[in-house]
Amino acid sequence: MQNFVFFLIAAFSEIFGCYSFWAWLKLGKSLLWVIPGLFFLVIFAITLTKIDASNAGRVYAAYGGIYILISLLWLWLVEGVQPDKWDLLGVTVSLIGTFVILFSPHH
Repeated sequence: MQNFVFFLIAAFSEIFGCYSFWAWLKLGKSLLWVIPGLFFLVIFAITLTKIDASNAGRVYAAYGGIYILISLLWLWLVEGVQPDKWDLLGVTVSLIGTFVILFSPHH
């Protein structure tokens, strides 16, 4: 359960951090948007190291499904665009992959 919380914190931090650059470069927001964005990108990187796993690559791979889920929530809640059936199918497939990676016995 603790890993899941770290995955969520990492995902929100990464998305906010990247979105700050999107807002600056694509939406014409102030360069000042980048300052909190950089802070959140550092939080993202540090948070992923808190995941209880021995291999970075496996953590990053499993994180992908969580990132997709939170990205679609961001799309809906922040950008006001409701995910469609293809978004939901895609996140379902990616979450299956996340669960396989996290809960399979690795040698």
